[in-house]
Amino acid sequence: MVNPILTTSLSVGFETLRSNPLRTILSTLGIVIGVAALVSVLSVGDGMERLAREQIGRTTDLQRISVSPRLTRIVDETPFPVPNPPKFTLVEASSLRALVGDSGVVNMVVNGAALVATAKDTTSHGAQIVGLLARDANGMPDSALLAGRVFTDAEGASGAPVVVISYKLATDVAHGRQPRDLVGDTLLFQGQPRAVIGVLKAVENDRARRAIMPVGALAGATISGQFERPAQLLVTAKSVEGVATTRATIERWTAREFGPSWKDRVNVVSDESRLAQVQKALLLFKLFMGALMSISLVVGGIGIMNVLLSSVIERTREIGIRKATGAAQRHILWQFLCESVAITGVGSMIGLVLGVAAAFAVTAIMRHVANAPIQAWLSVSTVVVAIGASVVIGLTFGLYPAMRAARLSPIDAIHHE
Repeated sequence: MVNPILTTSLSVGFETLRSNPLRTILSTLGIVIGVAALVSVLSVGDGMERLAREQIGRTTDLQRISVSPRLTRIVDETPFPVPNPPKFTLVEASSLRALVGDSGVVNMVVNGAALVATAKDTTSHGAQIVGLLARDANGMPDSALLAGRVFTDAEGASGAPVVVISYKLATDVAHGRQPRDLVGDTLLFQGQPRAVIGVLKAVENDRARRAIMPVGALAGATISGQFERPAQLLVTAKSVEGVATTRATIERWTAREFGPSWKDRVNVVSDESRLAQVQKALLLFKLFMGALMSISLVVGGIGIMNVLLSSVIERTREIGIRKATGAAQRHILWQFLCESVAITGVGSMIGLVLGVAAAFAVTAIMRHVANAPIQAWLSVSTVVVAIGASVVIGLTFGLYPAMRAARLSPIDAIHHE
């Protein structure tokens, strides 16, 4: 059962705030500004972090882990071929995909070469052939297309006889037509027909004749024998932080498939040093932004302490009367702490709303001025940090005035002028 004297202390504290609205508003204003600044900066920071992560995942290979057969081993600094190196097939790709699950995207890459011609022209052109199990958003995004489309995941899994060709190869086989007009035509790769579904844009200083098709479509479409290159598996982790966990999963898979000595037969490679640098940079960025805006909260807390200290001086007689009528030190302490927490609680709610609005306004300006695809992002951690920090500030800066009020002597307080 709640102590009635404690309840009275709480109600007196809130009644005091209502009876002095101007003082309450002024003390709350510091917390409002501090929380609004904290939330807006952290929300914009979260949006910038999401954009940076998206760019890292889309334009770099930092989140990518390659799994390839080991073709040589070094003995006394001399390379020797590995006998019967493993060959990855769709079976291994499916097995790894099942184990990795939602923590990463598994792709299979096979490189080869082929002579390319049209059905009407027997002139052949040499081309590099890349077979993919699934479309590669890094190497072949939609923005890289001049015309047509990229093959779908379903086409990649089924080995559909389709192909996306580079601008240079399209120019060679177009015979006077525009490269984009090749979409819908059929080209012969080692005599095997493949439908052109897309043409890549021209890239400066890129003179490579390339063709990209599903792995299953490579059968018979590339030169076999000594020109064949072993297939490799590429696993892209969902996030920078998830690379280590995904790599550990891959190593468990290789140990299961190739035994305890799998390291002598398979290479598992990721760029751990660059990953550590990126993770450290992201963490430092967030800590810096949070520390910078925490200054505003501290300033607001100092304002609360000043207001409560003034309130203690103004209400010394009231405190003495309450203690003379039976209020204990803890009740007075609770009264002033509740006033402090009430100020910071209300201020944090108002500041949260204003901070979110400011964050979306700032990112809108950034998109308009810098043409940057950035969006404000309000994460759960930002809300928790803002509210938690305001409550801590209220308790911390309200504790000293509350203790000072609680320790007043009833006789001296009653006679205070």
